[in-house]
This record gives sequence, structure tokens and C-alpha cells, in this order.
Amino acid sequence: MRDLLRHVDQLLRGHFTRREDLLAGRIGLPSDRLMVAALLLGAVYGAFMGLFAVLRPEHPSVPQLLATIVKVPLLFVATLVVTFPSLYVFSALANSALRGADTLRLLVAAITVNLALLASLGPVTGFFTLSTSSYPFLVVLNALFFAISGFVGLAFLKKALGNLFANAPTPPFTAPEPDAPPSSAELSRHRVAVESGKRIFTIWTVTYALVGAQMAWVLRPFIGTPTQAFTVFRPRDANFFEGLWHAVRALFS
Repeated sequence: MRDLLRHVDQLLRGHFTRREDLLAGRIGLPSDRLMVAALLLGAVYGAFMGLFAVLRPEHPSVPQLLATIVKVPLLFVATLVVTFPSLYVFSALANSALRGADTLRLLVAAITVNLALLASLGPVTGFFTLSTSSYPFLVVLNALFFAISGFVGLAFLKKALGNLFANAPTPPFTAPEPDAPPSSAELSRHRVAVESGKRIFTIWTVTYALVGAQMAWVLRPFIGTPTQAFTVFRPRDANFFEGLWHAVRALFS
């Protein structure tokens, strides 16, 4: 456990995503250990998130707590499986030096950062769970924490890929003399390539966010509606954004 926490700490401090390694097309990440750490961090937040199901006055449910402990890590694994192929293709289109295995390791790193922040917010979720009985409030609070941690994880990924886009060898500079600076036309084409890579990543970011949000809706319930008995999954209907809108309306009504 100590080694896992040390690896997560090194990841958060940028030791595994140094610029020179990224430009060389390699990432010094122990992806197997980071994946284990990510799953454990997700389970930690799942325990805080599912605590409401045990404490609610109607239909208290220990099975809901156990299910949420499993579902939070499952949410990120399932989102990883669905979105990794598109990230690899987009990365290749941006002329990234990373190959498939390294691209996967980089995405695992981003998810680990995401879950590290989410787990750190777990005590806050636990505090509000103990101090309020408002189910809509907890739904909105958890959605907010997932959004914040997701944004940080994607920012980590964007920073890493940004180094690759900014140094992509497309197009190669050609100069009449070895020490001559590149021409303005070459610099302009390079800037276009960099901006194209950033736009491609932005498209993938939106895709990842939509898949993650809807995956959470598919795997619900996580908190457990107080008036309903425990069920592993609910029937498919509506979507994540409609459900969140109803929770916000119920909170302020």
C-alpha cells in the first residue's frame, strides 16, 4: 500500500510524465500499479458516496453501500475501455510520438489523477452525508465533485499531450543552413499543426465527458433513492443530464 501511495504521489508531482520522455514517445509509468491504486481510490470514494444508503431512515441498505464501492471504480474502467480507441486515433492524427501502449498508460495516469482528487474529496462527501438528509443535495454535490475531479484529470492529460502537439515534427523545418532559423511560412504551418492537435484533443475531451456522464447513468444507482428498495441497476430511461436537472430542481423547489 505504501508503494502504491508513493507512485500516486510521484504521478501528481509529474515525475512520470517528464517532457523529454513524452517527446521520445515513452512514459515511465508503472501502469499496473497505478491501475490498482486508481481502483482503490475509486473504492474509497465509493464508500463515502454510498454511506447515505446506510444512514437513510427509509430502506437503509448495506448492499447499496457495497455496490457503490464497486461501481465507482467500474465507472472509470468502463469509460476507459470505451474511449481509449478514439484517444489513440486522435493522438495519431495529431502526429503524437506515443504508440498504443504508451497512450493507454497516459490515459490510466489521467484517470488515477482524477480518482486521487475524488478520493481526497471523500471526507467532504461523508461530512455532508452525516449532516444532511437531502437526497437531491447529495446528488448535486457528488455530480459537482465528479465534474471537478474529471476536469483536473483532463487538464493533466491535456498538459501532457500539449507537449507532444507543440513539438510534433509536422512539418519538418528545412533551412538552407544548419543554424538558420525556420522561415515564417514554416513557423506558420507548424502553428497550424499545433492548433489542429489542440482542436482534436478538445473534440475527444467532449466525447470522454459525455461517455463518462452517460456511463454513470447506466450504472446507477450510486447513492440510492430513499423511497426505493435496493437494486443493482435501474431500468434504462432518460439520460444523465435530465436526471441531474431533476435533482437540481428538487433541491431548489
